[in-house]
Amino acid sequence: MRKKLFAGAVLYCAMQFTLLSFDSEPVRLIVRADDMGSSRASNIACLKTSREGIATSIEVMAVGPWFPETVRLLRENPEIAVGLHLTLTSEWDLIKWRPLTSCPSLVDENGYFFPQIRKNPNYPGQSISEHKWNLAEIEQEFRAQIELALRNLPQITHLSSHMGCTTFDKDVAAMVSGLAKEYNLTLETEIESLSYVGYRGSHKTLEEKEAAFLKMLETLEKGKNYLFVDHPALDTEEMQGTFHIGYEDVAQDRQGVTDLFTSPKIKAALQEKNIELATYNQIAKALPRSTPEAENVSADMLQNYLAAVEEAKQEIHSVMVLRNGKVIAEKYLGDAAHDKNHVMYSVSKTFTATAIGFAVQEGRIRLSDKVISFFPDDLPENVSDHLRNLEIRHLLTMSVGHGKDPTQSIRETKGADWMKDFLAVPLEHPPGTRFVYNSLATYALSAIIQKVTGEKLVDYLYPRLFRPLGIASIRWEESPQGINCGGWGLWLKTEDMAKMGQFLLQKGAWNGKQLLSKEWIEEATRAHINQPPAWVSDQSDEAKSDWRQGYGYQLWRCRHNAFRADGAFGQFIIVIPEKEAVVAVTAQLGDMQAEINLIWEHISSALK
Repeated sequence: MRKKLFAGAVLYCAMQFTLLSFDSEPVRLIVRADDMGSSRASNIACLKTSREGIATSIEVMAVGPWFPETVRLLRENPEIAVGLHLTLTSEWDLIKWRPLTSCPSLVDENGYFFPQIRKNPNYPGQSISEHKWNLAEIEQEFRAQIELALRNLPQITHLSSHMGCTTFDKDVAAMVSGLAKEYNLTLETEIESLSYVGYRGSHKTLEEKEAAFLKMLETLEKGKNYLFVDHPALDTEEMQGTFHIGYEDVAQDRQGVTDLFTSPKIKAALQEKNIELATYNQIAKALPRSTPEAENVSADMLQNYLAAVEEAKQEIHSVMVLRNGKVIAEKYLGDAAHDKNHVMYSVSKTFTATAIGFAVQEGRIRLSDKVISFFPDDLPENVSDHLRNLEIRHLLTMSVGHGKDPTQSIRETKGADWMKDFLAVPLEHPPGTRFVYNSLATYALSAIIQKVTGEKLVDYLYPRLFRPLGIASIRWEESPQGINCGGWGLWLKTEDMAKMGQFLLQKGAWNGKQLLSKEWIEEATRAHINQPPAWVSDQSDEAKSDWRQGYGYQLWRCRHNAFRADGAFGQFIIVIPEKEAVVAVTAQLGDMQAEINLIWEHISSALK
């Protein structure tokens, strides 16, 4: 655990801004736990090695007999990075699985997958390569596995290969590459910067595994990315009945992998050697890195920002600065880290509004739709004219018509039905006429998304926003009614925040594709209502207040022709279009305006 920098008075040298270059990057290692879904022993072990150990990616077999439990476990642990382990073989002698589709060229006389991909003397005539396999059937089967997996686990980020089933033939490899692009999933074989590494030496016992793994670590080169793969499981009666010819000690061996992945000795070695455990997304979909100098930015001014933060006693947890779409500086303080999620508070609202934008783009809703039309069973006995006239656009702009925000009182009421109770609060003003900050208005937007799509907000956003941007391992809290909170409760990494800012800066485009219309982004980021929030005086100096620049669609306008998503205690995504810049900050502070002032003074001014 890192010592918090703000606990004492020492500091400047410890707070130097991290200026990144490829030469200074650490070793990055993906530790992959394969075959979740194949057995219960694998399910429990994979989960354990991810939550308590060094595994950074779990590979799921959609055809496995324990896939339904896999879904439940991973839905309960959304922060875990997940890949789909495409499968065409059923290699164990006493447990078998079948394809999801009709593919006669890929199965034996009993309808099970063949045990092998390539010819094996222990299993004569029982490999795919010994039969006239059909490429169309393989594509059909892979597509079915992908769709089943994504339907149940939308957080999946990439495709991997069980027993080499995606690479045994060039036509198969080309087809899988096309599927990866179609479903916006990373294909591990196409990550050029990733090198596979394995044990160095014998690895039968745990002691041998630890020694061979440590020897492997010695071979890793600074600034490079590596992948280590093994198969954790538990030595249970179930696994003791799992084997094939030539590999009879499966249960014992895979228990050893579980013990290796949770070994304190291995954890200590990784820390000592400064080896950074990474996910596929962190390597394949990371924002590009540059230096301040290369992007015409003063490095000294950036360093001065953190010095000013400390002088002002502002508790910053992380900061990331983008210029021209590249990370030019980042810093993590205290217990914060690049791979740790941070609570977003009301930054969550901007993501909810973006989901509304996608739903409008898809023709599922209109901004003029009446809110009561979505909740006929939740309406009060007497529907007022104001409530009858409440539209989606009023929820977006916090102009519902309430005299004060009802969020806290409803959330604190035991047994409350949030949507029903929200609709029951009297509207004192005509919708669209008065700004009152209202987190349950955003919750209502989340509820509308779930009503019209049949999906929770977070699941709806995965294929449209999160997966294209390379945002994964997300947690979003829910109401007692099982609806994502919308206005709060989202947990993201700092780089995820920066990606969202860059997405908004690029007006809905990403990697050459227009994901969300430019027109929506322009509407979302302009001021729709200019009344200041309740905590800001009407008499305050507009020129000095970032709270008096107007409110868009769950976004605040800022000074300097900028705009921002913000959350309580100093969570910010600040977008500065005129300087092609994004600033992402996580924090725990009281004076948010003071922090924004420091960003203008020390970061924005450094962007020449």
